[in-house]
Amino acid sequence: MGGQRIALTWHPDPGSYAPRKYRRTCEYHAYVPDLLSALDLSLDVHVAGFVSEAEAALRNLNAGPRPALAPLARLLLRTESIASSKVEGMQAGVRELARAEAKLEAGGKAGIAHEEILANIDAMHLAIDDAASVSRFGRRELEAIHARLMERAANSRFAGRIREEQNWIGGNDYNPCGADFVPSPPEHVVPLLDDLFDAMDDDRLPPLVQAALVHAQFETIHPFHDGNGRTGRALIHVVLKRRGLTPEYVPPISVVLANHRDRYISALGAYREDGIEHWIEHFAAATVTAANLASEYLQAVSDLAERWKTALGNLPSPPRSDAAAWAIIDVLPAHPIITAPVAGAATGRAKPRVYQAFESLEEAGILLPLTKKRRNQSWEADGLLSLLEGLEAGEHPRPVL
Repeated sequence: MGGQRIALTWHPDPGSYAPRKYRRTCEYHAYVPDLLSALDLSLDVHVAGFVSEAEAALRNLNAGPRPALAPLARLLLRTESIASSKVEGMQAGVRELARAEAKLEAGGKAGIAHEEILANIDAMHLAIDDAASVSRFGRRELEAIHARLMERAANSRFAGRIREEQNWIGGNDYNPCGADFVPSPPEHVVPLLDDLFDAMDDDRLPPLVQAALVHAQFETIHPFHDGNGRTGRALIHVVLKRRGLTPEYVPPISVVLANHRDRYISALGAYREDGIEHWIEHFAAATVTAANLASEYLQAVSDLAERWKTALGNLPSPPRSDAAAWAIIDVLPAHPIITAPVAGAATGRAKPRVYQAFESLEEAGILLPLTKKRRNQSWEADGLLSLLEGLEAGEHPRPVL
């Protein structure tokens, strides 16, 4: 992708604190990418073949019929959202994050760091469910995704606000001189975003190429003060959903990107230096890996659910076929740690029926109580978090014993 670097002068703000060595005028170069509408792209045969393979992998992921569709879809979306935060260095253990999620789902509170990571799940839901279904994706939808993402962050005052100041990546906190990358000056941001929205509304490119270009261009524009990476990775799924490649299941592309972060950053850098095919090839390879990994884990989770149902059916006094326990098993993939209120809301069953079901599920070894107290109790779905740990690490699933 072409572009130009604009030489600019940084004048320090006398009203803002900075160490002495940063309180001086200095020069820097901001990068303004070419418009996507001006792009004349012709892919190498090898890269085009990779793109076709990736799109076929996404169609295969979404083709097979599976039970409990929505919970399995949420499991993948949850994994993608958490891995997208991991790319930015926001780390949390699978189990502690699941406990924090259960607290929030039950109306409680979690730590600020956990809440910010989990907010990415809400933002991804908004991107997939709402933003991908509008006739034209634009600034309002983009700002809504970013607002949802940043609403629990320490700098939430910037949530949903396109920047009007210069930002930069790397270097120091006081000026862009010596930064690793300086995005476009603020007066270029809105025109570049308008061009990006036009590109998202244009179906002449293959869907995967369109998603790759939209993501890389968004990261290059860097239109927000913070949260650009997570928002930009949500846009990948907006494009793929709008183009019909991922109607149900989100491929956990961020899992692959997070586990090879240096290569991801390098490929994005190549995009800005006329290495557009290198970026598309890298993105296609990550998509193939993610789609195949997702297919394996969907099967592994489905197998685990069947094992749960067998255990429930083997009880001395198994529940009736219409009992709440069976319905709770169906929603467990979406809630690796679950509470009675969440189970009731997810299944539409009354509170007494849910607690009766939990007794049977405990007896069968399917739900494991996390504490002995009955107040605000939560239960872990046996074997599910072990699978999620493997998925979030990008490993092939291992049989759960």
